Amino acid sequence: MHIMEGFLPATHAAAWGAASAVCVGIGLRSIAKSVRAKPELKMLLGVSTAFTFILSALKLPSLTGSCSHPTGTGLGTILFGPLAMAPLAAIVLLFQAVLLAHGGLTTLGANIFSMGVAGPLVGYGVYRLTRASGLPAGLTVFLAAALTDLATYSTTALQLAIAFPDPGGGFSAALAKFLGVFAVTQIPLAISEGLLTLLIYNFIQKYSPGELSDLGFGLSGEKERI
Repeated sequence: MHIMEGFLPATHAAAWGAASAVCVGIGLRSIAKSVRAKPELKMLLGVSTAFTFILSALKLPSLTGSCSHPTGTGLGTILFGPLAMAPLAAIVLLFQAVLLAHGGLTTLGANIFSMGVAGPLVGYGVYRLTRASGLPAGLTVFLAAALTDLATYSTTALQLAIAFPDPGGGFSAALAKFLGVFAVTQIPLAISEGLLTLLIYNFIQKYSPGELSDLGFGLSGEKERI
């Protein structure tokens, strides 16, 4: 659920845009550093971007006439870390806003923040914690991708609740309402996205072990260094 064009108040749109611009700048430096050290990672970076574009473009009807969709950012988060996802999400969301009328230019900053900053940060934290706890690699990938998706939608609900507090119950009531609206479709989507991300990750592990090794993953697919 990208927030649609013109939906947020101008001050909110500007604030989220400024926050996202900082994150995109930091992410670009992170990507440039990785690609400069290992130019062969460009292909894997392109795969992560394409995965994000395709999944996040799949809009499914939700309640009250809105829509839900996967995010696709979990894969890139696991492979390149959360910093890289802000510029990747910015590219994806800009193309979708211009070509697919999905999201909008005035709400681009808010959508980048939820899908390219908040979601990946949560997913990356989950990935690190689950790996440290000794869970199987496949389960860590699934959990990271699924919770990246849910965190993105929770952040969007938070953004909407801040902009449009409930007349009677204020911010808390609005947040509960927005979370509830999307939970029906988003929880099954998050589970599906986790499984699909695991499938793609296993495919990369099988056919591109060299690139994974360059990113710090061992032969088992477990990341040895971040």
